Amino acid sequence: MSQTIDNITVWPLRTLPKDVGVAVVVLAALLLGVLLRSSVEGNTRIFENADHTFSISYPSTWRSGTVTDTVLLRVEDPQTDSAYKTNVTVEERELDTTSPPTLQEFIDRRVVQRGALTGYHFLSSAERSVGGARAAEIEYAFVAQPIDRSGSDSLPVVVHSREYMVVAKNRAYYITLAAPENDFDRASRQFDRMLQTEKAR
Repeated sequence: MSQTIDNITVWPLRTLPKDVGVAVVVLAALLLGVLLRSSVEGNTRIFENADHTFSISYPSTWRSGTVTDTVLLRVEDPQTDSAYKTNVTVEERELDTTSPPTLQEFIDRRVVQRGALTGYHFLSSAERSVGGARAAEIEYAFVAQPIDRSGSDSLPVVVHSREYMVVAKNRAYYITLAAPENDFDRASRQFDRMLQTEKAR
C-alpha cells in the first residue's frame, strides 16, 4: 500500500526479511570459516623418538626438515612471513651419568657453541622446569642469510631464539625455537604450548 508524502508517492520496501536472511547467511559463513581455521591450526602431530624416551607435539601445518644423528626433529612453519621460516629443532646428547654437567655448565657450553653464529648476541639465561624435568633456558639473537646465493633478493634476517636444555636420566635434549624477530612473540606463545606436551624420560 502506497503513501503520499508532500505530493510524492512512496511505496514501502518489503526487502527487510531478505536483508536479514542475507545477513544471517554471511554471519554463518564467517563463523564456519573461523571454526575451520581454528580446527586446522589447532591440529597437532606427535613426534616420538625410536626408543620412546622423548615426545613432543607440534602444529600439523608445519613441515618436517632434515634430521641427522643428533637432530631428532626439525619442523618449520611454512606460513612465516619471512624468507627465514620459524622453526623448532630437537637435538639429543648422551650424558655421562657418573659426573653429569650442572645446568650452569650446560648454559656455558651452549653459549660457546652458539657464539659461532653470525652476529650472535646473548640475551639471558635461567633455570627452568620443562615437563617436570630440570632444564636450562637461554635466549639469544643472531643474523641469518636465508637464501645464501649470488643474485638473491633476500636480505639478512635478525633471528630471535629460545633454547631449552632438558636433562633426563641419561640424556640431554636441546629444544630450540628460532624465529624472525617480527614473528618471535607469536612463535614463542606457540612454542610454550609445544613445551607443555614435551615428555623426556
